[in-house]
Amino acid sequence: MKNKNIILAYSGGLDTSFCIKYLSIEESWNVHAVTVNTGGFTSSELEIMGAKALSLGAKTFQSVDTVDAYYEQCIKFLIYGNVLRNNTYPLSVSAERMFQALEIAKYAGTINAQAIAHGSTGAGNDQVRFDLVFQVMCPGIEIITPIRDHCFSRQEEVAYLQKH
Repeated sequence: MKNKNIILAYSGGLDTSFCIKYLSIEESWNVHAVTVNTGGFTSSELEIMGAKALSLGAKTFQSVDTVDAYYEQCIKFLIYGNVLRNNTYPLSVSAERMFQALEIAKYAGTINAQAIAHGSTGAGNDQVRFDLVFQVMCPGIEIITPIRDHCFSRQEEVAYLQKH
């Protein structure tokens, strides 16, 4: 199938940068990199992130702003409740992944994506959060996780990016 469209949950880090190259070269996907801004990015950082994604071979880059929804529906309750894991660690990161996954799932429908990808390595809980949301919100859309599926090491990712 030509012109296969895949949405990549893109953070701009090593794993998702590797995924752009790998998915476009090895799997012949049209990679649409999407960053979900829950806060913390300046407009210039998002511009740099977008330029990087496009230079790596992404067909498009999109930044989706969900700062207000993330605060109104989640963060303010964590702050009000002083919700901490082990009395030290804010639970905002795990909650943030859910908001990111929901926005990625919504975006996938806007471009008729055949698949959604993320750069989770299989080592943490983020993979479960992304997979669960994608399975529920996008039934029938394939979930692709190159790093987890092929057990790529960080050294292999770096070497691949250097080669390409």
